[in-house]
Amino acid sequence: MTARSLITALVLGAATWPACGGMWDLPPMRYSETQATDRIARLAEDSAATEAFTRHTPLEQLLMVLELLEIPVESQTLVFSKTSAQNPLIHPQNPRAIYFNDHSYVGYVPGGEIEIITQDPLLGAVFYLITPARGERPPVIQRDTSSCLSCHGTTRTESAPGMVVRSVHPDRSGQPLLALGTSHIDHTSPIEERWGGYYVTGSSSLPHFGNQTFDESAGRDFPRIKVELESVAERVPGMQKRYPRDTSDIVALMVLEHQCRVHNLINAAAMEYRRAHWLGRILDPQADPDTGSAGRIAAHAANRLADALLFKDEAPLGQHGVDGDPDYQKAFAAGYPKTADGRSLADFHLHSRLFRHFCSYMVYSHAFESLPDGVKRPLIARLRERLSDAADAAEWISPVERRKVVAILEETLPAWKL
Repeated sequence: MTARSLITALVLGAATWPACGGMWDLPPMRYSETQATDRIARLAEDSAATEAFTRHTPLEQLLMVLELLEIPVESQTLVFSKTSAQNPLIHPQNPRAIYFNDHSYVGYVPGGEIEIITQDPLLGAVFYLITPARGERPPVIQRDTSSCLSCHGTTRTESAPGMVVRSVHPDRSGQPLLALGTSHIDHTSPIEERWGGYYVTGSSSLPHFGNQTFDESAGRDFPRIKVELESVAERVPGMQKRYPRDTSDIVALMVLEHQCRVHNLINAAAMEYRRAHWLGRILDPQADPDTGSAGRIAAHAANRLADALLFKDEAPLGQHGVDGDPDYQKAFAAGYPKTADGRSLADFHLHSRLFRHFCSYMVYSHAFESLPDGVKRPLIARLRERLSDAADAAEWISPVERRKVVAILEETLPAWKL
């Protein structure tokens, strides 16, 4: 194989590079060796800021991290299955809490470390572990580029560093019974398959696996039942002293599942496009990579992202939908722009679908903003097509609803003018 044909093969294979190959560590990205510039990276370099964490309890330090990342505490969801890096500490009486906004995710287990995934403008999802301060000893902040990626850098995360949301069947200790099956969840997943291993507060028209443990001897023929909780305090002793809230909100869980899917698609698209563009320049410095493989990768990513952003194949929510914590809904909506007449992509519906309007608030996210123009432009073009009255319009969205979404985007999203 000549050098030219080898480079051509690398370009054509960029979109399907196997996770075990770690495409993120190849140039031009060089994920593991490139310095991150996100807020946690800056915190780790600021000794005065990290000293401020000393003489605070672990729970107080968690709240300081959430404030730094502007994450609402109302986003709290609780996982009691042993499905994370801190499994020895996790069980139904000591669940792992997850907090998030559209650029960061924080995991917290009482007695353990604080886990963070945050969005870097170039690197995408970056992983950190914070060992809380003890007495006069400051916290230890470490970026992780290996162990986290064994689960968070696979085909399930689009072969790029990303997020994982699973539903399992835990036993009474929280150990997942893998023989009973496991599902990777997003907004297309049936409600009946969601939230195994999670506490769920709020109500759902449809049964789900939340708030339950399972017995492997019973096999897969377990009944679909609804186990609803108003508070997790009845399941977790001393909760008020160990967690900021007693909720694991059903609406927050649904937002998390949708968001992680979109985040992974965005970050994979950016990584694959930059790799193909770089290789294209090597192959032919005089040519425009966007007319070759980089452009084809961008077009493919635009199609997939447009469908996800417009909630294609969103799972039905049942006759009466879901009902969750109004505190979370208020905190969530406060972070997004509104039109002059008060409409927002952050408006919830919660009956036939999660949101009132058929376009994701993730178009305002740091990840979307950081997309290379070579991906963002075809994505905007694809969204325009899907929201038009053309033959290739989004058939799951009525013409009236499409026009409503376009009006909101025209008024609130600067990138819509690209």
